[in-house]
Amino acid sequence: MDKKLYTLAEKPVPLAVISLAVPTIISQMIVIIYNMADTFFVGQLNDPAIVAAVSISMPAYVVLMAISNLFGIGGASLISRKLGNGEHEDVKHVASFCILMSSAAALCYAILIIFLRPYLLPVLGATEETYEYVYIYMFWTIVVGGIPTVLNPLLAHLCRGEGNSRIAGIGMSVGGIINMGLDPVFIFVFHLGIVGAAIATMLSNCIAVLFYVIYFLKNKKRSDISLKVSSAMFRNRIPRDVCTVGSTSAVMSLMSIASNTIMVRSMAAYSTAAVAGLGIAKKIDMIAFAYAQGLSQGILPLIGYNKSAKNETRMKKTIQFSLGLGVLSTCIILLVLYFFAQPITQLFIQDTQTVTYGSRILRIICLICPSTMIGMQTISVFQGMGERIRPLILSLLRKGLLDIPLMLIFNSAFGIYGLIWAVPVADWCCSIASLLMIIPFLLRLHHLRKESI
Repeated sequence: MDKKLYTLAEKPVPLAVISLAVPTIISQMIVIIYNMADTFFVGQLNDPAIVAAVSISMPAYVVLMAISNLFGIGGASLISRKLGNGEHEDVKHVASFCILMSSAAALCYAILIIFLRPYLLPVLGATEETYEYVYIYMFWTIVVGGIPTVLNPLLAHLCRGEGNSRIAGIGMSVGGIINMGLDPVFIFVFHLGIVGAAIATMLSNCIAVLFYVIYFLKNKKRSDISLKVSSAMFRNRIPRDVCTVGSTSAVMSLMSIASNTIMVRSMAAYSTAAVAGLGIAKKIDMIAFAYAQGLSQGILPLIGYNKSAKNETRMKKTIQFSLGLGVLSTCIILLVLYFFAQPITQLFIQDTQTVTYGSRILRIICLICPSTMIGMQTISVFQGMGERIRPLILSLLRKGLLDIPLMLIFNSAFGIYGLIWAVPVADWCCSIASLLMIIPFLLRLHHLRKESI
């Protein structure tokens, strides 16, 4: 049996989860670290307006992640299910469809940014003080670098879909490491400031995509992923199946934009230092998010393959092991971030007011670490099975339906830190809903196993 299929079908569950999840987690961590590197190196300029500009740009940047998740996670889920059914030829067409459509969407989005920037940037929270910085950062990362920014994580998702988590991890890690190396060169050696940070991000994504292209071209016979465009990609319900599952992750990304925009705009009413502190705190807390996302995305192909292969016992063991591991480890991350919030925040900027805001905000939002793991793993389980409704409900609960109203209410009632407390309250509500869905599902799998014996 092919090594990738052995991992999905027969390798002991703990080893299979670890072998698929660890490269994904490492690559996600490196992506977060290089995103933090932008904030870190820009923070060394000691200008809160520039640090705030990076935070304000983030919602627009996340739209590219929504495009990538729409076609990447939807494609990965369908690829793993096709492999479980032995439909290898269709896998090539799924990959081609995802690559072509995500590139086209990124190009259209870049064009919209150019023409709508006078209206879009103020909506995102750009002020007279930060407007130019925000547009400069968005121009290089979204307009010039939009397509490679989308393709980098998308190609990683497709690799994971066929069980090749190691190559996915290497590709994303390559981009992250190069970005961290280029940041100080462009910012300080070439004295480009925020422009240098943006160019470093754009170039690192281009290099990562080049890595994947070279890999696929060299491994045509061993990989089912194809870069060729074919009319067959629009057949066999491929567009519908990809977009049905992927829409959940896209909606979650888009709703996070709305959520983040409202939070930044509300925070901007207090001070630029508060916005900068929020940006730093959220970047630090993204470590836990990256870990949750890496573990959740790592198990998705295991769920999809064994769902199609009708191996309910293996599915159940995968879910139980990954949930237990995830919750335990995120509790440890929570404790570290809570007790070391101030010294960690000080690594990014020395402005006293910004550090005060950032450390206090971090102590509040780090409380979502375990709840984020529960919610994201539950969403991934149902996505891997090809479901749409339950993942969509949970995604909207995580971002949009609960946190936005709570932010508005808590901000009005309790002020700046009430605004922040809305985040853990909403996230823990989502985790409770997740448990109410996943526990009955696990019990049903247990009954199916007993009936088959």
